[in-house]
Amino acid sequence: MGCFGFLKFMMFIFNGIIFLAGAVILGLGIWVKVDSSSLGGILKHIENGSSPLNQLLNVGYLLIVVGAILLIMGFLGCCGAVRESKCMLLLFFIIVLIIFIAEVAGAVVVLVFSPLAEELIRKGGEKVVEDLKTSYGLQSDITTIWNNTMKEFKCCGFNNYTDFMNSSFVNAYNMYPEQCCKSQPCNSSNVSSSAVKGCFPALVEFVKKNAVVLGAVALGIAALEIAAMVASMTMYCKISSK
Repeated sequence: MGCFGFLKFMMFIFNGIIFLAGAVILGLGIWVKVDSSSLGGILKHIENGSSPLNQLLNVGYLLIVVGAILLIMGFLGCCGAVRESKCMLLLFFIIVLIIFIAEVAGAVVVLVFSPLAEELIRKGGEKVVEDLKTSYGLQSDITTIWNNTMKEFKCCGFNNYTDFMNSSFVNAYNMYPEQCCKSQPCNSSNVSSSAVKGCFPALVEFVKKNAVVLGAVALGIAALEIAAMVASMTMYCKISSK
């Protein structure tokens, strides 16, 4: 296999991976939008209007767009390499370059504003606690969202079990949600001794634990994109010189 054949093979491998990654991200984005039981549903009740916090709910659309773009990229790269199409290779290079620049800009924004996002969610927690006290156990949508969230993250309330104190649910049943206790029945004595953490601290802990993995994945994607750009432009130049 000559140098040009090796480049074609590598382009096919690179873009096959990109195509598969795009399919996974697209599927994840669709799941985020369809799954009404995710934590994103809770954020809808934090504030009304165009709060910066509510913009977090658009992550599903973002994943769908990114996944679709990656699918197109993978298709262009594979076809451009196999058919030795200069047009497809150039279009592939331009798309990858634009995405790479956008990713670098996005990484800078995340690093700068991640502490602010956490503070926004913490401040919005007052509205969440209010919903817990007045609507949990009475409104089926809020109850389902919270039950699924507390079960998934093994947490209780937004801050902790005290968010349910003097709530409509506790006043009506004289019991706390079963997720708030490590032993049943989930009454006032068991809930205080269980010390189940709140869902906001659990979510922050989950993100911090997976930050290294997310960073490694991002670096891997960036390296893959750089390699794909180098390979596509090299192939473009070699095809031009034929």
